[in-house]
Amino acid sequence: MLPENFSIAAMRAEEVPLLAGLAAAEGWNPGLADVDIAWDVDPGAFIALRRGDELAGGGTIVSYDGQFGFMGLFIVRPEFRGSGLGGVLWRHRLERLRQRLRPGASIGMDGVFAMVPFYQRGGFELAWRDLRFEGVAHGVTDPGAIPLSHMPFEEVERYDRAHVPAPRSRFLSRWIHQPGALSIGLRERGVLVGYGVARPCLSGYKLGPVFADRLDLAERIIGSLLASIQGRPVQIDVPEANPAAVALARRLSLSEAFGCARMYHGIAPSLPVERIFGVTSFEFG
Repeated sequence: MLPENFSIAAMRAEEVPLLAGLAAAEGWNPGLADVDIAWDVDPGAFIALRRGDELAGGGTIVSYDGQFGFMGLFIVRPEFRGSGLGGVLWRHRLERLRQRLRPGASIGMDGVFAMVPFYQRGGFELAWRDLRFEGVAHGVTDPGAIPLSHMPFEEVERYDRAHVPAPRSRFLSRWIHQPGALSIGLRERGVLVGYGVARPCLSGYKLGPVFADRLDLAERIIGSLLASIQGRPVQIDVPEANPAAVALARRLSLSEAFGCARMYHGIAPSLPVERIFGVTSFEFG
């Protein structure tokens, strides 16, 4: 139950920048276009907690073609914490997302480690940990790197689909072509074998996703992206379940700074984690 004068409902367009501002204030360093892309792709994913007409918190519940859901951007303003509002908002979002998905569809999330017991009580199970590495970008451009804008979108989408739980065509198109983003791929014998994206954030850049068939390909992709943003702050979120990816981040002089627990409600999707060297984002999967 919510206290008097509090309500939960669909978010209004003018509230979306406020939610992004709350995330920025927490030091989450969102991408400059993250919430705009999510709103454009799935405006029904944004849920607001309000006190009267004032935004008190919110979160996203993205549906990928009804086949898979992802819960992100879960935040309550500091002055409203400690009163149970966050728990009510979280459970409301989970139930509403389940209604937006096909029966039996699984739901993912990246939650802070301290909240894992709470999420487990809500039916989520730990799959692995995603570790954030950060530092200053230094790399070497690979001569074989090809801008994704020079490739047929269908080729990129087909490769992406092998690494995510459900189709995300519209999201992917917006993500790889967002303003200021660097998106590159590698081919071998005419076949796409890996791609990566670096997007501008409030501070520096974040890399993600980075998918590659092999470690050496991932190193070439990441090296090229880092060379394009030489000297800028950079972050990448790496599945701990891929030890080669973790070792690569450290070899690139990036330091572990933060982490989240990748958790699933329902049957966990079978993903080739050994080919995931950087997740798309903590907010959108």
